[in-house]
Amino acid sequence: MNKPYFVRAEWDDEAAVWVATSDDVPGLVTEAQTIEALDAKLKSMVPELLEANGCMPPDGQVAVELLARRFSVALPAAARSRSGTTFPVDHKILSRHTANGVLKQAGLPKQF
Repeated sequence: MNKPYFVRAEWDDEAAVWVATSDDVPGLVTEAQTIEALDAKLKSMVPELLEANGCMPPDGQVAVELLARRFSVALPAAARSRSGTTFPVDHKILSRHTANGVLKQAGLPKQF
């Protein structure tokens, strides 16, 4: 079997989605509401992107290693508050991390 393609998934608390990016898979930036849905998307997207970029392994086998991270902070009830801060985001991209990842892939600076 070939070396697995490494994909990072991080939880975006603001958008309530998992955001996946990869240095190993050119152009990969996607999101899903569950880690299972994200894994299912990656099974089709990774081979498609590898093929589109001329990086498909000769034997056609694509192994994906998905590493998911989710951070949280526990605060006493008295310390919790909401900032109420909002910012405009394209309705098709729920996560600012996904939007910034798309901009990074395009060689543009972060905007969100």
